Amino acid sequence: MLLPVVFFLGGLFAQQKAGPPLHVVTYVDVYPNFAADTAKLLQQFAADNRKDPGFVRFEALRDVTRANHFAIVEVWQSKQAYDAHLEAAHTKAFRDQLQQGLGSPFDERLYNALP
Repeated sequence: MLLPVVFFLGGLFAQQKAGPPLHVVTYVDVYPNFAADTAKLLQQFAADNRKDPGFVRFEALRDVTRANHFAIVEVWQSKQAYDAHLEAAHTKAFRDQLQQGLGSPFDERLYNALP
């Protein structure tokens, strides 16, 4: 009977080691003629991300006055979950497809929430 307790406690310790949730804010600016395709690409990327382990939240936002400027707000359970997400085939495909229309470098910033 001690075995399930050990596994349960092991899971708790693994969760504690993972650290706080990781918030990722990415700014994507594309050439205006790529804006519609980028919006569709972001919708598919959002759907794909929701299937990834460690996924918490994904929001794709479009600038109100500049339709070719986007912000992506993601929350992952841990930095490790985000790193695994970066290695996923759908993430690599998204970034490859996005590359052709980028008007400025991909701007990705990682944050932890203040306590």
